[in-house]
Amino acid sequence: MVSANKQDHTAEHLIQYLRQLAPQVRRRLLAELERLHLLGEDIPHSEPLIAALRAEFRNTGQNHYRVGNPSRYFFEPLEPVMVDKAPERANSGQIARGSLAPIWSLVTEQLLRSMAADYIANATKAISADKQPEARQMARAFQKKVVISLSGLLDSAEGAANVRNGLMAYTSSHATFDDLKKMLRCLDMQRELEEFGRTLPPKIARLEGVSLDNVLRLLCALKTKCVDVVPFALTIVAKRLEMPWELLSVATGPADDRSAARIAASPFAIAVSMVLDQIEEKHLLLLFALRNNRPVRAKEIVAEIYRIEEALRTQIELKGSDWARQLDDLMSAVRIAIDAEISSIPSDHRHLTHILESPRLRPDHSFSHKVGHMFEKGWDVVTGLLAGNIDTTHRRDNVS
Repeated sequence: MVSANKQDHTAEHLIQYLRQLAPQVRRRLLAELERLHLLGEDIPHSEPLIAALRAEFRNTGQNHYRVGNPSRYFFEPLEPVMVDKAPERANSGQIARGSLAPIWSLVTEQLLRSMAADYIANATKAISADKQPEARQMARAFQKKVVISLSGLLDSAEGAANVRNGLMAYTSSHATFDDLKKMLRCLDMQRELEEFGRTLPPKIARLEGVSLDNVLRLLCALKTKCVDVVPFALTIVAKRLEMPWELLSVATGPADDRSAARIAASPFAIAVSMVLDQIEEKHLLLLFALRNNRPVRAKEIVAEIYRIEEALRTQIELKGSDWARQLDDLMSAVRIAIDAEISSIPSDHRHLTHILESPRLRPDHSFSHKVGHMFEKGWDVVTGLLAGNIDTTHRRDNVS
């Protein structure tokens, strides 16, 4: 109890100190705390600080990166590819929501200060008058100015360095610069991505058959216009899927066989890496669930991870590929987390079965799955396994 009171007292002191800082500084601190939190960093006393800062900006209507509604309209086209993860963990088809605050500050405070001030003033009037189409038109005009200005700066090494250094005034994340470049690509191909999103079904129960054919047709059409936006289109598809790991079919579907080399040469092979990213993301969620004593949620996450692993290993012959090494590393990290949790049980309770030790969690514990994998190793092994299973059944029948 004394320890808990001491922690609360320390957190309250920190909150009081924060109140002495300028609002812009507090917003930047919130962005950094959230970024580190999404990276899985365990920062002492951070949770009450984040809660206090979020409450402050929610009460003032600023709500973190949304410095007034005009910024929300400016970033609105990016919503289909935004993710709530640290910029360092956003793949080539994703933009971290936490990158928006420093990008907005860079644009409005350094690069296009007067243009930004005009846009904010005019858009605020339109929004207040409930003229949303007019506000979006203003946002699109300002987006074009930002794209032209930043693209020109990034064309030279000196300009790119200046933009990178400018961002560092608002965040310590170097990956925010990558998100800025991704933002420019999305805004430049905004109409095409919007059309792609409109043509897709709102929800895709299973990505197979006619559904898969339609998605592949749309992806191929977009790829001919601009190959650089394909990763964003894949993120849009993944968000529509009931089971996001089924994005794997976009890579494996066009391939002639299951070999990793053949699939790596397919037009949308990047989907495999994006599915691997899903395991990494769920690993972080698992660590968070374990750290916050949520074993039931942890069990659900582990089951999801094993299901993605099973899909990767059954749909692709991974042996010897870079994907195999990545998957092995990810699953090793998951197993370490599970083993650490199980070993944390007091020694006098070790006879109990931990919720994460359930044999039902991992699908490849089933006999049928083992047989399927044995086909890759040779029929002779399968025969041995079948014989062993039949023999076991025979002995069981004799005993009974």
